Amino acid sequence: MKRTVMLAGHAKLPQGMAASDVYHTLTVTLEADLKYWVIIDASCTLATGHAQDFLGQLLKGHSLLDGVEPIVEAIGSHYYGKAQSALIAAIKDAYKQYVYIKEQSGSFL
Repeated sequence: MKRTVMLAGHAKLPQGMAASDVYHTLTVTLEADLKYWVIIDASCTLATGHAQDFLGQLLKGHSLLDGVEPIVEAIGSHYYGKAQSALIAAIKDAYKQYVYIKEQSGSFL
């Protein structure tokens, strides 16, 4: 049985960004284990591979059990670009999926 889940969050990108020419929304995906809810991989639709890799490394290791604020703080203090607010909004959207899963599943996860 697969012991991870994929969570996706979306947010509108600001105009004038390279990624907004291709995508109108930013998508962040998080793969988290089901036992401790630790992010084991993350990706996003930012325009450059470097930015995508940076975000993935920044998010890996965070546990969703600790809430969304530590992740928001990490983005706020390490990612300085036009997409910062969209990244935070997309992370918060993905976190809503986690909350929904936990509410629906009870203790069987």
